[in-house]
Amino acid sequence: MASPADPVWQRTFRRDACIDPRVPSAMAACDRRGTACGHWVRHAGQVLRWRAATGRCELSESEGSEVRTPSFPAYRHTVGAMIRHAAATRGDREFVILDQERLTYADAGERSAEFASGLLAAGVRKGTRIGLLAPNGPDWVVAWLAISRIGAVAVLFSTYAKPRELGRDLRLADVAGLLIVGEHLDNDYIARLEEAVPGMEGSIPGAIRCPGHPALRSVHVWGDRVPDWATPVGVGIVDRAGDVPDEALVAAEADVDPADPAVVIFTSGSTSDPKAVVHTQGTVVRHPHNLGQFRDLGPDSRMYTPMPLFWVGGLAYTLIGAIHAGSAVVFEERFEPGATVRLLERERITHLTGWPHMGKALAEHPDYPSTDLSSIRSSGLPDLLPPGLRPADPGLRANSLGMTETFGPHSMEDRSVDWPESKRGTYGRAVPGVEHRIVDPTTGEDLPAGEMGEVWVRGYSLMDGLLGVERSEALTADGWLRTGDGGRLDEDGHLYFRGRLGEVIKSAGTNVTPREVELALEELPEVMHAFVMGIPHPDRGEDVAAALVLRPGAEAEPDELRAAVKEALSTYKVPRHLALFATPRDLPWLESGKIDRRAVQRLLVEEFVEQ
Repeated sequence: MASPADPVWQRTFRRDACIDPRVPSAMAACDRRGTACGHWVRHAGQVLRWRAATGRCELSESEGSEVRTPSFPAYRHTVGAMIRHAAATRGDREFVILDQERLTYADAGERSAEFASGLLAAGVRKGTRIGLLAPNGPDWVVAWLAISRIGAVAVLFSTYAKPRELGRDLRLADVAGLLIVGEHLDNDYIARLEEAVPGMEGSIPGAIRCPGHPALRSVHVWGDRVPDWATPVGVGIVDRAGDVPDEALVAAEADVDPADPAVVIFTSGSTSDPKAVVHTQGTVVRHPHNLGQFRDLGPDSRMYTPMPLFWVGGLAYTLIGAIHAGSAVVFEERFEPGATVRLLERERITHLTGWPHMGKALAEHPDYPSTDLSSIRSSGLPDLLPPGLRPADPGLRANSLGMTETFGPHSMEDRSVDWPESKRGTYGRAVPGVEHRIVDPTTGEDLPAGEMGEVWVRGYSLMDGLLGVERSEALTADGWLRTGDGGRLDEDGHLYFRGRLGEVIKSAGTNVTPREVELALEELPEVMHAFVMGIPHPDRGEDVAAALVLRPGAEAEPDELRAAVKEALSTYKVPRHLALFATPRDLPWLESGKIDRRAVQRLLVEEFVEQ
């Protein structure tokens, strides 16, 4: 049997490959779910061995001192080069699917080139900031590719944004042109934009003049309803592509550099206003490719996600990850558990991503047991995996930690690997090319392994900056990002996340991490979601309180739940106050899909604090 010290271990493999020297070809595929037994493999920079007894790959007894190296594309790191490469190598494969509309990679290449030429005809140039406000689907994907191909900057707007938020973000990003869907589902985005930008009525298409938004000049609309101050996307952009010679598009694309800004993504925590995060062409291309070494995506993969493309999870981890692998991405107009379950079956989905509450809603739907979802082979939602692929102990599978400022995960491991008990709760090691530090948030000094502090991140995937914020305020002088996350590193570099530092509850002289209490509460069979926070107390400083959403059909009393969770938590961590809610809709949520923690805290204060 080969050992980590042998030269063969030093090879770098893009996919699983058997490296047992007794196998005729060192590149022979190792069937991770088949009959191969005892083969040593290197996958995602880790030494694994197939275990016939468990039917999965596990960490070997000897992990060696493997080197995790970045994996970047061989072509130029721009979005234009990326989509041209995908169209040339996987042109006939399906790329984007929404209902009956199906886009191949060749289609995406051709349509985005046509759209890019139309943008050039409309006066868009390298560096022009173009807003994009539309739901997931082929139109969004083609428009984003086109904007990026010519070096314009795509400013991604949330379809959940209310008029005040939309107006604020348009002004912050100095958007010159906006591509917007007129109506979608029950939302009237034309009316929303008119309220967000006073003075639109009476403006001339292509020559908008609104004092509160001095950069805005044009609005192009998808749909039948187009106001007098806007232009249809077809007439104003696509139909004008013929006005631009092919060589002009080639020249525009050639002028785009990996260092050029590519995208602005708005991110909001649950306690602060959004930040406008800027990422470059190079980061947009490199980071999802690098993450691919930890995933089993390929040309036969079919991904489903309800995650919006205007956030980093949908854009980087799903869409661009799919482009690098040649996979298909399946969208739907609206998440509805019954319809979604049938869509997963019909499209033979292999990879499924989403938020935990969506996974629970699917698994608990009456149609779920009778639906054939055997095609699913990877999901961050274990309940949706076929029984043979579900982890025996999810706590021994690595999670990952990321943020918009790092264009997705900055820590990651292969999620199919079962780690030893000593690694329970790991969020993995730093993605190759990225560094972690744990720092005392007060003194700024590095902390030793095992000690809790603030997680700092540095590396190639960091944002180029924040709009309206000095770089010195966003990053340290030597390029570190202060994440505001609390965590620790072990001796092997594994990261353990403990929650946001600003959310630590200080009660009677002790510190309580809300996320630890939330996890314990969510282990109770009656509890679907738990949101823990501190509320004022005149003597103790703060009391631990929680808002709980019960599972459908569950009944419980606060005292019973407190008694049950006391079995898992120290007494001082047990919430003194519990507020029970029947459904998630009974609680306030932000447009980002995150719980509005400030609003929940106000509810708890009103309920339990004596005025």
